[in-house]
Amino acid sequence: MLRMAARRVVFVYGTLKRGEPNHYWLTKKENGEAKFLGRGTTAVKFPLVVGTRYNIPFLLARPGEGNHIEGEVYEVDQAMFAKLDELEEYPDYYDREEQAILTEQNETIQCWLYLIRNFPDKMLAKKMLTSYHNTTEQPYCETYLESCPEDLAMDE
Repeated sequence: MLRMAARRVVFVYGTLKRGEPNHYWLTKKENGEAKFLGRGTTAVKFPLVVGTRYNIPFLLARPGEGNHIEGEVYEVDQAMFAKLDELEEYPDYYDREEQAILTEQNETIQCWLYLIRNFPDKMLAKKMLTSYHNTTEQPYCETYLESCPEDLAMDE
């Protein structure tokens, strides 16, 4: 059981979801503890797009535009929260903030989620998703860990 003092609730909408390429980050014991709490949807609409040459899902910090985003809710300990910050290159690449998430149980809870604040406007012209799934048409590229914030500006 996670200690209450170290408890964080996070909402994941992309490659960290079950069945997606980075879900293993949430299951590796050396990263810390993560407990799946259920599915959820953002209370506020956001643009969710796939971009850069690495086909990374990006939640763009433009609340009120796009769709209510579907994802998963996890309770994590401080060690896992720090590992997620590392994966998301917070605060240099992604930022994070708390947002209201509607759960399957029809409750609203506050969760941390990662989003991109500084992005070129052309990202808003991309297809806006409700839910991310890695596909063969646009496969996620694991080498994105070599990417940098400037890759957003070069997105085509």
